Amino acid sequence: MTTYLLTAAGVSLALVTQDDRLPRVLHWGRDLGEAEAADLETLAAAERLPILPNQIDGSLNYGVLLEARDGIMMRPGLIGSRDGADWTPDFRLGRVLLDGAPVDGPVSAGAATLTFEATAAEAGLTLSLEIGLTAQGLVSARGTLTNTGEGVYQLDELTLSLPVPGRAAEMLDFAGRWGVERFPQRTRMSVGQRRREGRHGRTGADSAYVMHLGVPGFGYADGEVWALHTAWSGNHVHQAELDLAGTQVLSGGELLLPGEARLAEGESYQSPWLYYSYGEGLDAVAHRYQRFLRSLPHAPATDRPVTLNVWEAVYFDHDLARLTDLAERAAALGVERYVLDDGWFGDRRDDKAGLGDWVVSADAWPDGLTPLIEKVHGLGMEFGLWFEPEMVNEDSDVAREHPEWIAQPKGRLPLPSRFQQVLNLSIEGAWQHVFTQMDAVLRDNAIDYVKWDHNRDLVDTGTVPEGRAAVHAQTLAFYRLLDALRERHPDVEFESCSSGGARVDLEVLKRAERVWVSDVIDPAERQRMLWWTSQLIPAEFQGSHVASGRSHTTGRWHDLSFRAATAVFGHFGIEWDLAQATEDELSELGWWIDWYKANRDVLLGGELVRVDLPDPSVYFKGVVTEAKAIFSVSQLAASPVCSLGVLRFPGLDPDARYSVKVIDRQQVPAEGRPSWEVVDVVLPGRLLSDVGLRAPQLLPETAVLIELERQ
Repeated sequence: MTTYLLTAAGVSLALVTQDDRLPRVLHWGRDLGEAEAADLETLAAAERLPILPNQIDGSLNYGVLLEARDGIMMRPGLIGSRDGADWTPDFRLGRVLLDGAPVDGPVSAGAATLTFEATAAEAGLTLSLEIGLTAQGLVSARGTLTNTGEGVYQLDELTLSLPVPGRAAEMLDFAGRWGVERFPQRTRMSVGQRRREGRHGRTGADSAYVMHLGVPGFGYADGEVWALHTAWSGNHVHQAELDLAGTQVLSGGELLLPGEARLAEGESYQSPWLYYSYGEGLDAVAHRYQRFLRSLPHAPATDRPVTLNVWEAVYFDHDLARLTDLAERAAALGVERYVLDDGWFGDRRDDKAGLGDWVVSADAWPDGLTPLIEKVHGLGMEFGLWFEPEMVNEDSDVAREHPEWIAQPKGRLPLPSRFQQVLNLSIEGAWQHVFTQMDAVLRDNAIDYVKWDHNRDLVDTGTVPEGRAAVHAQTLAFYRLLDALRERHPDVEFESCSSGGARVDLEVLKRAERVWVSDVIDPAERQRMLWWTSQLIPAEFQGSHVASGRSHTTGRWHDLSFRAATAVFGHFGIEWDLAQATEDELSELGWWIDWYKANRDVLLGGELVRVDLPDPSVYFKGVVTEAKAIFSVSQLAASPVCSLGVLRFPGLDPDARYSVKVIDRQQVPAEGRPSWEVVDVVLPGRLLSDVGLRAPQLLPETAVLIELERQ
């Protein structure tokens, strides 16, 4: 028996191997300190399940790769065969590596990656399991299966699992749809599977996003929580399962369509990375994911430029004079980035034509984009441009010239969606077409930012003439395309937009500095979306805009103060025809832009704090840095009581003193609303955290901000 202990950021991962078998997890959770290898071996021996009635004559072995041959009645981690044979391989452990160097004997280390190499000789398979602990305390895991035998090995599924204690009997994951991304749902864990499949060919607005198991009643600050995120932008799986032996696991991987992983001799399949997070409360789980993203080389700084996207202002009406006027109005307000959206290329005068022809339209832009770009740069702003590289209109030059590049099963085109089909980037000619045209646009124009959209699900996505399923290959081709463009244009920032927030996962965010949270900018909806999108990614990655008073998508009207007070808790921007704004609105918007610039180091650099309140229509959250904290309290619906009561401000230094400043810019007449009469107050952090301040009486769909500055 050999034990392996990794510990970082308050989390320990302990694994054990025995009798040349694949590793199993002895512990994933709280820091075990400097646990001795001998004690871990004793624990591993004592922890094994007894022989259960009417089951195998031996102890069940729940490995990181669940194997049915061990008598475990859960879904196996490896499902596949060689024409019906070799479906239950006998993997035997060979080398173990620590950060790439072979090790022999017990391991005790900090943040590191263990690689377990195993062989199933009679099945002609080798397996490599990479299991690590990041500096932020995330467990990372993926597997690589290689066919070393004769003939094709058909792999149908490769998922990895980590055990979760039985006391974690409550589940939280997410649902959603277009415009209603990241909708939380809680259930009680019970015997059987809770399997969430994403079949959209992208992450999906209805994805499980992060699957949590926690002690019943867990909140933002209390209760142990274990969580899983599958980092993959194609079809994928999140799964929790509890068996009759009382063991429960969190599993994840790619959802492979039939025939997508047919491994010829010497070929390999590598699963997506899985990222597991443990913490006391949901905020602690979120902090680990957020710190991981902030540690990446391309992670954006806190000085995120205030952005104007012209989509809801002009749609497809690309008129240079009008767009120039918008640029001048934006610059006068202090906007720092100007983004030209859909409609600048090919025959793209509406959404029915031109998609896939990434050349500047001579009709819409007879002098090219240069006049607008030079104007924008001359006003001191960056220039951004919209693309949708993975999609194509049937009414386009590229589709007419290469109909075989449209992803399709044998014998028919898929049903259209938004007048679009999928351009099959797994075909080299199609990939080169998109790369060459995008590269030319970025090379020949001074572009600082790309909004990369993806506006339809991958339905019946195949490769002709055989029509084989191609979602897996399309996902890899998308990564390859984005990687190649980033390498060629390292100073360009990329945003992942996908019908709003339908492609938000840690794998795409290894390549993109921003996601568009949702196409719905209605602040009443965005309060929830920003709140829960933050369960995985920090605010500086989240596009968060102020739109017109009347929402284009929900039809509701909101005061500018509520729209802005919501949007500042992300990468702040504007999606509004400024030519239609009144002078009062422009003045108010200018105030918020100035305030955001003065405080974005806190808003985009602080640590998220969310507070449980009895009223589910109230969102009370903050971001805390060493020097300052900014909290928001927002009420979405009327309450039967007059006040929210006393609000406590967690996360502050208990021994420091803080000045309290209220930002209350509600545009309801003063006589028609109560005010929050907290002015020039200086209090210790301990009193603000443990006692708190009396909350204001808020009106429905309003928000108030509170600045707490360390003295």
